[in-house]
Amino acid sequence: MALLLTGCTADDPTPSPAPNTSTPTTRESPEPTSSSAPTRPPALDWRPVRGSVGDEVTVSGRWLLRRLESGDRVELSGPRQLTIDAPAGFRITEALIDGEYAVVVAEDEGAEDPNRATVVELATGERTVLDGSADMPTTIGGTWALGSGLLVHATTSGRDYCLATVDLLSGRSGLGPCVPPRHGLANATVSPAGVTVMTFDDSRPSCRTLQRVDGTELEPLGGVEECRGWEAVTTETAAIWGVVANERRVEASEFFADAGSGPVEVGPGTTGTLIWCGDAAYVVRDPQQDSHPARLLRLGTDGSAEVVYESPGTGRAFLSAPRCGGTDLTVTAYSADGDEQVTAPIG
Repeated sequence: MALLLTGCTADDPTPSPAPNTSTPTTRESPEPTSSSAPTRPPALDWRPVRGSVGDEVTVSGRWLLRRLESGDRVELSGPRQLTIDAPAGFRITEALIDGEYAVVVAEDEGAEDPNRATVVELATGERTVLDGSADMPTTIGGTWALGSGLLVHATTSGRDYCLATVDLLSGRSGLGPCVPPRHGLANATVSPAGVTVMTFDDSRPSCRTLQRVDGTELEPLGGVEECRGWEAVTTETAAIWGVVANERRVEASEFFADAGSGPVEVGPGTTGTLIWCGDAAYVVRDPQQDSHPARLLRLGTDGSAEVVYESPGTGRAFLSAPRCGGTDLTVTAYSADGDEQVTAPIG
């Protein structure tokens, strides 16, 4: 799995960590000790999604947003049907939905023009386009996140690289925090406490920092291993985050939680799969042994981890990053025993 830090200035650095100095509390991993494959947990009411597993689907109540495997079209079905096609020379890279809005992001395949995002108000079908000419212009590539009507995307201010926030209900947009030239930001998330982002600097090796966004300011998350953070979600009083301990295995992270009493180790997970959906955080865990399936975990801010889904097969099985539709969670599983795309309501 290739994991890239996108969304920096043209001369952005390649992030790599500095030595770790923190020592979080260790919590036992919830992996089973039996060598036999465990039964699939009934923690959520999983149901199959119709259609090709190659198409990325996100379910949101009565709505279904399907990004075709070809990358040239997104189909929205439910109370109304519509399609969004990629402009000539562009490829659709993001299809986000939160129950009120859908956002479809297309990137220029030649990396010459800024992203073009189509925002659809689900109640009316009205479309708005965000591009390089918007009040808060888009950039070439860059991070995108959607939650509860708040859209976050990368932008620029002079030579600085920044975050823009768009309140889709009011239509108001604003400039968030910026980093100087040859610095970058990525992996934005939207959760109950607002927005979290990873920043990285131009030192050699580069240093990654997980930050809360507070207006135009950045506030580093406490307790995170220095320079190793990759992604985080937050509440008003707690945080859950992942760090990459071995730069030669960037796909493997260790996850931690802090409800206010200090970091607690949650255990291993797959880099780039941490999300907030409904009232909890979720992350993928790749098989830790040949007899294990790939798992989707629901993480608590106290460091707990509950298995809510397991892949059909074991060993070489893997899951996509879960996709949140506001009220529903969707995930795709790939394994030698079969592929499947399933969805479950989360309230």
